[in-house]
Amino acid sequence: MPESIKQFKRPPKRYQPKGLTILYEDRDILVVDKVSGLLTVSSEKIRENTAYYLLNEYVRKGNQKSRRRVFIVHRLDRDTSGVIVFAKNERAKRYLQEEWQGFEKKYYALVHGTMPEKEGVITSYLTENSVHRMYSVTDPEKGKLAKTGYKVIKESSHYSLLEIDLLTGRKNQIRVHLADNGCAVAGDKKYGVKEKGVKRLMLHAASLTIVHPFSKEKMTFTTKVPAYFESLI
Repeated sequence: MPESIKQFKRPPKRYQPKGLTILYEDRDILVVDKVSGLLTVSSEKIRENTAYYLLNEYVRKGNQKSRRRVFIVHRLDRDTSGVIVFAKNERAKRYLQEEWQGFEKKYYALVHGTMPEKEGVITSYLTENSVHRMYSVTDPEKGKLAKTGYKVIKESSHYSLLEIDLLTGRKNQIRVHLADNGCAVAGDKKYGVKEKGVKRLMLHAASLTIVHPFSKEKMTFTTKVPAYFESLI
C-alpha cells in the first residue's frame, strides 16, 4: 500500500459533508459522490453550499485557521450527480490536471426519444455565447474540439438510457451533443425542453479512472446509477 494512503486518518463523523459521500481519501486525493443540485464551486449567489466549501470544512475539521485545504481538479454541473476528485496539495492538482484528458470518465444519461444510431461518437467544436450557453460549430477556428462516445443501454417508448464515454471534457459537452442529436437529456432546462414530472437533470458521472499522483497506481471509482433513472425508463 502506498505510504500516502497508509498514513491517512479520516476526520470524525461530525465533520462529514452533507450532500457528498466520500468514496476514497488519502493524503493526496479526496474522491466524492456528489448529489444533484449541489454546486462544485461557488457562484455569485451561492458561496457556502458547494462541494468545494464543504470539503474544505471537512479537511480542516472545523478549524478555520488550519492550513489544510482541497484543490479543484475538475467540475460537475450543479445538477449532474456523481464522482468528483479533489486534490489535497498543489503537486497532486497539477499532476491530475496535466493527465486529465487521458483518464476514463463514464456517465449515464437518460434522454428523450431514441438515438438514430445505437452506438457512436458525436464530434463538434464547442463555443460559448454571451449568456454562457454552449453551442456547436463546424469551424475549428471558432470552437474547441469535443468528442462524446455513447452506447444505448435501454429504450422505452419515451426515453433511452445511454452509457457515455467522455472523450474530451468541455463545458456542458454531453448535454449539448445529445440535444444536437434531437435527444436532449431529460430534465435539462438549458438545452432541452421544459417539462413537468422530471425531478432533476438525468445525467450521472458513474465512474472515473485515474492514475494516482503519488503511487502512480491505476484507480477506478464507481457509483451506482440513481434508482430514479431506472424508475423513469
